[in-house]
Amino acid sequence: MSSGKGPDTTAPASPGEDPNPQVSSIRRVQTREMVHITQALKDAAAHAQNAPKFPGVDAPSTGTPGVGPTPGTPAGKQAGKPSGRPVAKRPNVAKPPRAPKPVRPAKRPLPTTLAQDAINAKTGQVGITTSGAPALPPRVNPAAKRMISRLLATDAPPTQAFNIVERLKGTPYANPKVNAAQDASARKTLIFALDLAETMFRYGAGALEVETSVIAVTAALGLSHTDVDITNQSIHLNFSPPEGESYSMLRVVRSWTSNFAGLAHVHRLVSDIVSGGVTRQQSVDRLREISRRPKPFPRWMIASAAGAFAAFFVVFIGGSLLGAAIAFISSLAVGQIIQYASRWRVPEFFSIAAASFVITAIAVLGHALHAPMDPALVVAGGILLLLPSARFVSALQDAINGFPVTAAGRFFSAALTYAAILTGIMAALVGGELLGAPEMDVRAIDTISYPGWLLAALVVAAVIMGAITEQSDPKLLLPTGAIALLGYLILLGIQALGVGDRAAPAVAATFVGLAGRWVAYKMRAPQLVLAAPAIVFLLPGLMIFRSMYGIVFEVGDMSSAMVDMITAFTIMMAIAGGVVFGDTIARPLIGAEVLAERRNIRRR
Repeated sequence: MSSGKGPDTTAPASPGEDPNPQVSSIRRVQTREMVHITQALKDAAAHAQNAPKFPGVDAPSTGTPGVGPTPGTPAGKQAGKPSGRPVAKRPNVAKPPRAPKPVRPAKRPLPTTLAQDAINAKTGQVGITTSGAPALPPRVNPAAKRMISRLLATDAPPTQAFNIVERLKGTPYANPKVNAAQDASARKTLIFALDLAETMFRYGAGALEVETSVIAVTAALGLSHTDVDITNQSIHLNFSPPEGESYSMLRVVRSWTSNFAGLAHVHRLVSDIVSGGVTRQQSVDRLREISRRPKPFPRWMIASAAGAFAAFFVVFIGGSLLGAAIAFISSLAVGQIIQYASRWRVPEFFSIAAASFVITAIAVLGHALHAPMDPALVVAGGILLLLPSARFVSALQDAINGFPVTAAGRFFSAALTYAAILTGIMAALVGGELLGAPEMDVRAIDTISYPGWLLAALVVAAVIMGAITEQSDPKLLLPTGAIALLGYLILLGIQALGVGDRAAPAVAATFVGLAGRWVAYKMRAPQLVLAAPAIVFLLPGLMIFRSMYGIVFEVGDMSSAMVDMITAFTIMMAIAGGVVFGDTIARPLIGAEVLAERRNIRRR
């Protein structure tokens, strides 16, 4: 109906709509918004507090601004004075008293039922209570609370530190002894661990060796909540204790060098720290001393050992004494090339390619001069030390032990070195052909038969010379030669049983890896420094030269040459896998020794 002042625009409230438009403007919190329930409740409470007051609804009896007097109240009480006291009269003034403005009573909001109040409290909605005030939930919705708990808390944290005991099981560092007198500075301990890991990486250690060493050292020095992340060039340490300050440090390794003796000294340092007899400051001093210690062999001795290795190996595979002498001279030239390339910061790919080019060119020149030697044997003996045998072993070990990024980087580096050798050989062969050098028959090679005892002695001597070129510890030279002799005898026995020439090196490498692990444990040294030089005599250097010669000159039968090259690469991988497998099966054999060491540690 119309009020007489205009058309009636008041529309009837639809069912389910809040009859109070001022309260209905409050944002309602739905169940799907329970993730932000806390903030929503705060906003609703602030809005309810700032909402305008309705006159005549729950208003106090005294006069308030904007609210008229309650009908039936005495005038004295309306003025805030007791009615029983006399009131002084004011003198009459010319201005007549202003009549009070009539106050239009506002519509009282319809109260909700108790059932609706319960629903609002459970669902988190903001409604109207029976008194007409906005109703907020008395507590957080239990369903929302459970949802937030599932989102913010899980059974296990996203990342957690390695289980020290499980990670070190089967290693020489099992059950490290924690020295209670260590300095509590976690940052200094982490810096020392990074220095240790960088030194081991520079000296050629594998990722598993570095990881176990860092975990054992940090645990022994009092940091048991350390994460270790190792890639091909970087070491990342994250220390996150339940209480206290966290640290995260990264170290990038940018240089490498051959120093198996330094790697053995670092291994002994880690063993002493795990045993609990070395403090952190003493460890820092010893590591600094190891880094500054000169290598055990001078450069001239390294060059002579490389030449002697090539000469011994040429005789071992059936070459003549003149061929051994030529291999010795070519190896001396290669040593000078690599030395100057390193001084001039030439990339390794080009230095290795230049070295293999010189070796092949000298052999081709000797063949052109009709020297009484076989050039294929000279090349095979000269390139063996250039083959990345230690990298293949480390890469395959990292891949098997769960370091795919590090393994991929080392595999690529080793494959690049292998490609550099092939490039140098191919360039020398093509250059010799252009200069009119006579062709070689690499399929029919004239070899000389030597007695078995001499071949065994040549293997031992060649392996020791190879270990000298890797700057191995002088105390480890004879054990390395003994391991190589064992591998050679096993190789002869396997070949006598009828095993093929391609599978026999892998089986022999397995025994080399097993013996290397056992001797390394006894000598307190890493397994790599003993096994890597001991498997050099198993590498297929002659097959590599034959395959490259076939690719260059036998174009009509290139498929067989490609098969030979792939076969040579496969044999190298099988030898590396045999070393890793021997290392794996040797761990249970040294379990009794490790258990005895644990008992000795507990008695201290």
